[in-house]
Amino acid sequence: MTTTATGSRVLPHPAREEIRLEAVLHALSDPMRLRIVRDLARDEDELSCSYFDLPVTKSTTTHHFRVLREAGVIRQVYRGTAKMNGLRRDDLDALFPGLLDALLDAAGRQAARLGTAGDA
Repeated sequence: MTTTATGSRVLPHPAREEIRLEAVLHALSDPMRLRIVRDLARDEDELSCSYFDLPVTKSTTTHHFRVLREAGVIRQVYRGTAKMNGLRRDDLDALFPGLLDALLDAAGRQAARLGTAGDA
């Protein structure tokens, strides 16, 4: 487990070699977490937690981000008071080539089919 620190705030992240397929698939099995990942993939830049307008409580949103971070799907770092989130595309593509793109494509097709383009 590696950590990313800014000041006294430390957030644990799995090292690339510690990322497990089961954890990634579990993290992406939740519609809210998949929505977060789709937004991060679409933007291709770090986004603050406040960017995401999810229809759940703040504590549930925090839980979703933690699950994604602990699974190795996203990297979170503090920039001042903001917690910034970035997709760990390089790590995921190196470990599981094509998986992330296939899941994002499938989620996009499902959203279009169900008429929920902004959702997972």
